[in-house]
Amino acid sequence: MKILITGNKGQLGNELTGILEDMRSELGAIPEAYRGAEVVGIDIDTVDITNDAALCEFASGHRDAPFDLIIHCAAMTNVDGCEADYEAAYQSNAVAPGNIARFAEGQGARLVHISTDYVFDGAAKAPYTENDETGPVSAYGKTKLIGEKNVQEGCSRVFIVRTSWLYGKIGNNFVRTIRKIASENERITVVCDQVGNPTNANDLAHHILKIAAGGAQGGAPYGIYHVTGNGICSWHEFAEEIVRLSDLTCEVAPVTAEEYKRPAPRPAYSAMDNARLRETVGDGMRHWKEALAAYIDSIDH
Repeated sequence: MKILITGNKGQLGNELTGILEDMRSELGAIPEAYRGAEVVGIDIDTVDITNDAALCEFASGHRDAPFDLIIHCAAMTNVDGCEADYEAAYQSNAVAPGNIARFAEGQGARLVHISTDYVFDGAAKAPYTENDETGPVSAYGKTKLIGEKNVQEGCSRVFIVRTSWLYGKIGNNFVRTIRKIASENERITVVCDQVGNPTNANDLAHHILKIAAGGAQGGAPYGIYHVTGNGICSWHEFAEEIVRLSDLTCEVAPVTAEEYKRPAPRPAYSAMDNARLRETVGDGMRHWKEALAAYIDSIDH
């Protein structure tokens, strides 16, 4: 099998690469279909996927040995940054996925496109399923939703995987940020009225590979999948658990989103239900507290 990972230097791309090398994640073995796979990784410093010409040039080097699977992790994920520069967000989150989808179609490859809980408006009172209506409230969510539509139009073999509140072993994320500021301050404030599902990138990568295995090796039908950590919490509750597990003495005080005043709006309720995952390859995502404890232990030792 030949696999392309875009955004391979990011949190999720890094986890996928490591799991494919080891043939197992923290959750266990991955399908045998991946054994001996050739994995090619690209990032913004090697191929500009927002540029059709650059992608065509890259494709020309793989015509004789096309990719079987493409996992598109690359995106502009800075929510406030997207609000400040819509055009940059549009290029990264809407244009690039369309380019990758057409590339995948030309290669005859299966495509996994990573999306977000922010495609929803946050007005729900129960976790969103894959069939619920979307309605993003931020530039980030709006461009990611356009990206979903572009990959569906550009490729006939697409898995759209929506995830949320992701953290991994490299790069910046909420867990690392909270640990840093909590170690430097006696008291911090964290938003308490926005609710969702923290997700460990190792768990997510494991399930992406289960979904995309394909054919006789298992896998799942094409379509949209929600893949998040199990259990629901607020950012404040998430931060409190991070501080507790890190043995820090900092007070974590609650604050409302209105009081915090971030540039971009966030959905108040963006928890998702892994319904389709359960119905197909099975939902082995850990509870967010269990996955967080394992993550903090791994980065501390």
